[in-house]
Amino acid sequence: MGEITIMSFLVDKNHITDYIPQKPPIVMIDAIISCDDVSVTTQLEIEADNIFVQDDFLQEPGVIENMAQTAAAKAGYEAKKQNAEPFLGFIGAIKDLKIFALPKVGDILTTTVTVKMDVMGITLIGAASHCNDIKIAECEMKIVIQKTADVPL
Repeated sequence: MGEITIMSFLVDKNHITDYIPQKPPIVMIDAIISCDDVSVTTQLEIEADNIFVQDDFLQEPGVIENMAQTAAAKAGYEAKKQNAEPFLGFIGAIKDLKIFALPKVGDILTTTVTVKMDVMGITLIGAASHCNDIKIAECEMKIVIQKTADVPL
């Protein structure tokens, strides 16, 4: 598979594990495209050797993990700005999950996570994943991040 073709990334594939606690083979994002106070957007090129690929399609657990790691990327990006290590996070709950289609090998999955609320260490996010400019999945998640410093998600 070729490299993701986009003009620029905030964080590219060679450095993404500096921003998330996951390590191969469970890394489900390749790059951070944008990140601001309330949202983050990532990309993942679906490769045949991805552990969540079956019959040339990224399966539902891979789509969900991609969404969760996109949230983790926001926390990691904020932590790095303060010279802290990425935080370990956990999915606390998933609500209103809708998967309309599965991306296939060679597709680029673009996921945006928006922080809706952050209360007492639990962050409520909205996530939407697109492939070829078509929404393929959406949900809300409660994410619990183990923070070692006072860094907002």
